[in-house]
Amino acid sequence: MPMYTYAAMDGQGKEQKGRIEAGNENEAASKLKEQGLFPTNISEARSGAAAADKKKGAKTKKAKSKGMTLNVTFGAQKIKTKQLCTVTRQLATLLDAGLPLVRGLRTLEKQAKDPALNHVLNDVGNAVEGGLTFSEALNGHPKSFNKLYVNMIRAGEASGALEQVLNRLAEFMEKAARLKSKIKSALTYPVVVLVIALTITSGLMVFIVPKFAQIFSDMLAGEPLPGLTAFVMAISDFMTQKFLLGVCILVGIVVVFKMLMKTKNGSYLFDLVAIKMPPFGGLVTKTSVARFCSTLGTLMSSGVSVLNALQIVRDTAGNEVVARAVQVVHDAVKEGEGMTKPLESTQIFPAMVVSMIEVGEETGALPEMLSRISETYEDEVDNAVEAMTSLIEPVMIVVLAVVIGGIVIALFLPLISLIEKLGG
Repeated sequence: MPMYTYAAMDGQGKEQKGRIEAGNENEAASKLKEQGLFPTNISEARSGAAAADKKKGAKTKKAKSKGMTLNVTFGAQKIKTKQLCTVTRQLATLLDAGLPLVRGLRTLEKQAKDPALNHVLNDVGNAVEGGLTFSEALNGHPKSFNKLYVNMIRAGEASGALEQVLNRLAEFMEKAARLKSKIKSALTYPVVVLVIALTITSGLMVFIVPKFAQIFSDMLAGEPLPGLTAFVMAISDFMTQKFLLGVCILVGIVVVFKMLMKTKNGSYLFDLVAIKMPPFGGLVTKTSVARFCSTLGTLMSSGVSVLNALQIVRDTAGNEVVARAVQVVHDAVKEGEGMTKPLESTQIFPAMVVSMIEVGEETGALPEMLSRISETYEDEVDNAVEAMTSLIEPVMIVVLAVVIGGIVIALFLPLISLIEKLGG
């Protein structure tokens, strides 16, 4: 039997290379699949000048195609969310029209102008042609296709309704993108105002306040400054004379915060504060509920089992508090209980949500009920975002006025004493 060299990805996304003996490339791919590997490149092993010529030709071909070959590290490219939504819906349309999966992938590959998208579609198409299922091929690109996407595709393959699942996936991702966009839009205004406030304040502290400090030192020598003025002067001295120390402290705080956020306990504490802290707590809770219900409902509608769906929801929750609550529900369902009592015990989900899920379980229409809850809470998120934006605007203006006004007052207080002194 001929010997084949291969490059493959294991279940954790790490690249493995080696040799395998097989009758042909398809047989080699099947053997690797049995070993739990996802082949990305299989070629017949050659020796001597033939191998050198082949290697040289491969390099030339790779250069001509601007790197868009299987020699690029599998999984290194990432498809943008907007592109993934479009490709998912287009692939569903092609499959619904009767095209085979591989031909649909090749059609989308030819149309793809983005190099990352072209590369991923090429790899997925090659993997499917090599004997892998569509979900297994997607699993080799964890940066582009998360667990939710892969498991829904796997359920669609098992049920024979892949095009329907792809349409559901596209709708789900579009709804999630809209929700994320609304929240970002709500935060844009306060962030811009905050940046402006910090810029103006820093300018006053670094350039204006030191000049007033020199004036006060010359004309009010020996006289104590008002408390507010002394406080402002102290901050100005720190920013001008110990700027590097301040930057180091700020960088240290950011680094420590990021390190804490990488730990489960740190992430849990931050998410818990976000949920409990007004006025953002209500928005975070409603967003988490909408995402939970939408994800779980979409998975169950696609044929994913309840336990598997809960695991995926836990892993894609994006909130450690919600993830732990979902784990409690998963453990209870695994023991044969319903979802209602464990959901209520977590004290994260509102009573109305728990009641509607209970009705869904009793009527056997839980996926449909979850979809209704998701739609309701998406509307709630819209209203909460508008209310928060309306509240933040005047608050930020008042804060900006107080900060800058406080600095101006601090500078004018000694001037009043100086004018009184000159008048006397």
